[in-house]
Amino acid sequence: MVILTIFLFFLAAFLPALIWLLFFLREDIHPEPKKMILYVFCLGGLASVPTLLIQIFFQKLTVALPLSELVLIVGLALFEEIFKFLAAYVAVRKNPAFDEPIDAMVYMITAALGFATIENIFITGNSLDAANVFATSNALTVLSVRFVGATMLHALTSGLLGYYWAKGLLRKSPKSFLTPAVLLVTLIHAFFNYVVLLFQDFNLIFPSIFLVFIAFFVFIDFEKLRSVKDAL
Repeated sequence: MVILTIFLFFLAAFLPALIWLLFFLREDIHPEPKKMILYVFCLGGLASVPTLLIQIFFQKLTVALPLSELVLIVGLALFEEIFKFLAAYVAVRKNPAFDEPIDAMVYMITAALGFATIENIFITGNSLDAANVFATSNALTVLSVRFVGATMLHALTSGLLGYYWAKGLLRKSPKSFLTPAVLLVTLIHAFFNYVVLLFQDFNLIFPSIFLVFIAFFVFIDFEKLRSVKDAL
C-alpha cells in the first residue's frame, strides 16, 4: 500500500506536465525535434533547484520587512519566471531548431513544465508520510488538484513570456520586450498564488476562472505567431 501511494504521488507530479506538454506541442505546425524538447524540459527541471535555494534565502530576508507577505509572494514568483526563461534561453538561443517565432512560446512552455514537474516532486517529498497511508492518500487528492493548477499556471505565464520574447527578436530588440513581459507574468503568477492562498486548497473556482482567462490570451498569441512567416 505504501509503495502504491508513493507511485501515485510521483504520477501526480509527472502526469499533469506531460499532458499539458502534449497539448501545447500541437500548437506548433512544424514540430520541434524530440531531443530538443526533452533537453529543454530537463533543463527547466534543473532550473528549479537554484530557484528553490534562492527562494529559501529570500524568504528569510523578507521576514522583517514591511508588507513581507506581499513582497514574498511577488519575489518568489519573479525568481521562478526568471529561471524558467533562463533555462529556455540557454538551451535554444544558438540552436538551429529555434528558427520560428512560435518556437519561443513552445520552448518556454516546455521549460516551464519541466520546472513545474520538479517543483511538484519537491512538494511531494515534503508531504509524503509513509507511516500514515490514510493521511497520505488524502493529501494526494489535494496535491493532485494543486499540481494541475500550478502546472498550468507555469505553462501559461511562460507562454506569454515566450510571445514577447518572439516579438522582441522579430523587432531586433528583445530586451525592450522582455523586461516589461517579465514584470507582467510575475504579477500574473503572484496574483494567482494570492488567490489560491485566499480561497485555500478546496475552493479552486476563482483560481480556475483566472487560469482560463489567461489561457485565452495565450492561445491568441499562438495564433498571432503562427501567422508570422519571418525566421528568427
